[in-house]
Amino acid sequence: MLYIVPTPIGNLEDMTLRAIRVLKEVHCILAEDTRKSGILLKHFDISTPMLPYHQHNEHEITPQLVQRLKHGEQMAMISDSGTPGISDAGYLLIRECLKEQVAITCLPGPTAFVPALLVSGFPVNEFVFAGFLPQKKGRQTRLKTLSSENRTILFYESPNRLQKLLEELLQAFGANRKASVSREISKLYEETQRGTLMELGAHYKDKQVKGEIVVVVQGLI
Repeated sequence: MLYIVPTPIGNLEDMTLRAIRVLKEVHCILAEDTRKSGILLKHFDISTPMLPYHQHNEHEITPQLVQRLKHGEQMAMISDSGTPGISDAGYLLIRECLKEQVAITCLPGPTAFVPALLVSGFPVNEFVFAGFLPQKKGRQTRLKTLSSENRTILFYESPNRLQKLLEELLQAFGANRKASVSREISKLYEETQRGTLMELGAHYKDKQVKGEIVVVVQGLI
């Protein structure tokens, strides 16, 4: 069995009792960053061995992991925060497990874009999760395609690239398109700024921000 286990995106109180139990019971925990995950495991007194599993080694070690799972091991996959596979490594292992008929279960838990979507004030009945945009090839084409989308659109971005993303969204979507920027979700300094893309661009111009960021853009009306 492979367990996909979400971990807190900030507040450790968001860790579920089931997640703690599973992480204690499995033979091995696949962790994006064992140093960061080690802090989480120590907090909840979890001593299960960890194995690094991330985008730089997933192609190399996935076949070995699948074989171990087929021979009876139980593993849990976690990311630095949130749900594995959402803009993180995970898809490859899940796909190969399904091919080899290895059982998989995903625990419900934290994912950053859900609270950001709800507090944006935009329609939530339909939405598009765009994740991190390509850094170079295909970026402008992707933005142009999304600019005519009627559904609410969600992006992930790092703090140092937020201003660039807002500038590009303004050019592609128009200055008056409404949006929100959420950061530090579930943490002490959590905040959400709402306004037009022009207003948000001005607000964050030359401003140093911290924390992972979710940008939510209203669909074309």
